[in-house]
Amino acid sequence: MREPQTFQKEAISVAFMAEQLREAVGLEFEAANAEHASVEDSRVTEAILHRPGLALAGYTELFTHQRVQVLGNTECRYLDSLGAEGRQRAFERLTGFPLPCIVVTAGNALGEVLLDRAGARDIPVFYTPAPTERFMEKLRDFLRDQFAPQQSIHGALVDVYGIGLLLTGEPGIGKSEVALDLVERGHRLVADDVVIATREESDILMGAGTDLVQHFMEVRGLGLVDVRAMYGIRAIRFQKRIEVVVQMQPWDADEEYTRLAMISDKREVMDVELPMVKVPVTPGKNIGVICETIAMTHLLRHYGYDPAEVFAERLTERIRQKSTHQQRSAGPPERGTSYFEHDYE
Repeated sequence: MREPQTFQKEAISVAFMAEQLREAVGLEFEAANAEHASVEDSRVTEAILHRPGLALAGYTELFTHQRVQVLGNTECRYLDSLGAEGRQRAFERLTGFPLPCIVVTAGNALGEVLLDRAGARDIPVFYTPAPTERFMEKLRDFLRDQFAPQQSIHGALVDVYGIGLLLTGEPGIGKSEVALDLVERGHRLVADDVVIATREESDILMGAGTDLVQHFMEVRGLGLVDVRAMYGIRAIRFQKRIEVVVQMQPWDADEEYTRLAMISDKREVMDVELPMVKVPVTPGKNIGVICETIAMTHLLRHYGYDPAEVFAERLTERIRQKSTHQQRSAGPPERGTSYFEHDYE
């Protein structure tokens, strides 16, 4: 089985960032000096943003120039208050550093002289009408996602009743077949064969497929199956939180399998602890139904109901009753209903 590979982006281009902010995030984001500054060559290397108020005022000793620089109302009004020469001097001080780009927010704009200065230093400048705090929140979220650690995992990811089940196991164990069975049952495929897991903030793992494979599946004996073309848009998802790991493995008589608490084991993925269920695979066993049961049990536990705990309490109460009433002799198990009504079913 392929070992999981962890990787992380070191940089993204300003051109990619601008495109994604417009198309994926939905922000108005306009290049102000595209003809003079190359957005392809400029690189963003971290998710932290910077508002260069102190740098404009003259203090540059601790200036984090490698970050995206955001000029909001405060910075723009400060520049306006300086007069033409002072404004140019302050802006030259700022652009004397190799900045990845400058973003002017809240509908503000820089004069032609300042734009020319930025273009001469090959620093892209962008305008957005979005309020500064809202824009920074959106951009931070986007950059954190881009620079989040990722790991490629051999398996399949399926959305079952809203729960992201990560099916793992040795090659040939039947992960793709189980995923296809779940799609037939009305659930949604996220990825097959290779799942790209991304660790977001708050210990959340998000999963997606690769840009090459997307929603194709390789089913041994059949070949490639295009799930989207065959089952339609209802049968796929492009992303899903990974919540439970289903470890498929051949039946082993020496292995101790869970009998009461279904979801009791754990698996760590990029330091995030996920609940895991070991499912022994034997001929004729309906793993699709078992996966549905795992998802529903996880939902029940999320809302405060644990079947194993309820059964343990019932068993403890029965033992207590029998120890209290010693006169009750041990006999056959009692029926679950005390009286069969006449409308037999």
